[in-house]
Amino acid sequence: MKNEHEIKRLDSTKVFFILKGVLIGAIAGIIVSLFRLLIEEMMERVVTLYLWFHDNPFWLIPWMLVMLTFALIVGLLIKSDPNIKGSGIPQVEGTLQGEIKLNWFSILWKKFVGGILSVGSGLFLGREGPSIQLGAMVGQGFGEYTHASTSEKKIFISSGAAAGLGAAFNAPIAGLLFVIEEVHHHFSPLIWLTSLTAALTANLVSLNFFGLKPVLFIADVPSLPLKYYGLLILLGAILGVLGYVYQIVLLALPLLYKHTRLPEHLYGIVPFLLIIPVAFFFPHYLGGGNQIVLSIGENNLSLSLLIFLFFLRFIFSMISYGANLPGGIFLPILTLGALIGGIYGTILHQSFGMDAMLIRDFAIFAMAGYFTAIGKAPLTAIILVTEMVGNITHLMPLAVCSLTAYVINDLLGGNPIYESLLERLLKDHLPSITGNKTIIEFPVTAESSLDGTMVRDFNWPKEMLLISIRRGSSEILTHGDTVMKVGDLLMILTDEGYTQKIRTLIRERSDAAIAKKQDKAIRG
Repeated sequence: MKNEHEIKRLDSTKVFFILKGVLIGAIAGIIVSLFRLLIEEMMERVVTLYLWFHDNPFWLIPWMLVMLTFALIVGLLIKSDPNIKGSGIPQVEGTLQGEIKLNWFSILWKKFVGGILSVGSGLFLGREGPSIQLGAMVGQGFGEYTHASTSEKKIFISSGAAAGLGAAFNAPIAGLLFVIEEVHHHFSPLIWLTSLTAALTANLVSLNFFGLKPVLFIADVPSLPLKYYGLLILLGAILGVLGYVYQIVLLALPLLYKHTRLPEHLYGIVPFLLIIPVAFFFPHYLGGGNQIVLSIGENNLSLSLLIFLFFLRFIFSMISYGANLPGGIFLPILTLGALIGGIYGTILHQSFGMDAMLIRDFAIFAMAGYFTAIGKAPLTAIILVTEMVGNITHLMPLAVCSLTAYVINDLLGGNPIYESLLERLLKDHLPSITGNKTIIEFPVTAESSLDGTMVRDFNWPKEMLLISIRRGSSEILTHGDTVMKVGDLLMILTDEGYTQKIRTLIRERSDAAIAKKQDKAIRG
């Protein structure tokens, strides 16, 4: 009998999960660090090559053939396994929801090779999304190799994803928060513990490759005076609007690429060829854009240059990501945010006499605000930027800017970009019985009608069975008169193919119950 068909009780001895997290983190840390190292080495040589082309322009012709070959190789990898397309984060979320089945080994090596060729060639893509998927595939492979239960596999996949982000950015706490805030949307003790362990271990491995210096270290960043805090709200509003525009354009890219008449797996030909003139004239502004963020932090760039770089990177990052290449939008988003903050700060300096040293402050705050507006994960954005920059003195202005951007984007109707990409990926996908039983955790939140409700009084979906409630460190067997409370984790037994449907139905019925109570109160 296969273990994935069994319902195992998760090992209550947390030490075992810590040890498993260490192992997953170590393996993911080595793979992601090699991925990052090879991209940086290739990028350095590509920049040197483009500088050499200035004196030897005729060699651009054979270089076009090389880039076309890269595009064809990546295209063949995508055709053989479409799940390596893009950042890979929606695929990881879909796997944890039971909607997508991934071949972990196929994705591991194909994403590794395809990501190096795509990002290392100078396309405006990030390595962080692919690093998350690589780490998640390490976790999935570990689960399959150890014959873990379905529930344990999901913990390992989550831990690997946290480790991937931790190693890519040297930001282990952000890796943990990303898994909790973006992937699971709730707190689970075992996921938290294992993911933190894996992220810290992966970060330790990465530090041995790249040293202790933060990825986007900016020195001598002054504290923002309180008199400028009102400007943070305006900046957050601007970021919220621009983040909404980013979401709309990104989701419209498949329609634009259809006009090329190319097969979907060969869309990459377009950015691989278009990057050549861009790189010839601007060789130092290639890739994810971390060098641009560092330039803003170290120098006062002219307003015209900042505006030009913003439009250049916005347009070409869309062209790069829209081609379904194995690359992410994590760092490109942060770079665009830094440029917006640089533009904003430069205008304040030139028009209102603000100290030029504060321009870098606004660039840092805008990175978090722009990512929050697009990803709708403010805690991840705040901690990520804090860890990347290496300065913890700006948490308050980061929070003000991020919260404002979140609210404005929400009022405009913006949705988390990774959830939107997952919905597009699962379009027309109908749930089906897989035969693999799993236990999912559903949190009882303060805004849910489940709080204070007896189990028998809620309209549960028919495709599930509520088997227990985890309250703190204890587990309660449920009866009809068991009252659910805020902070409870409902342990629900269902088929893997129905996990997302179950979550959606419970949320919808909970919202409907609240609306009914409110309507009754108004009439009464």
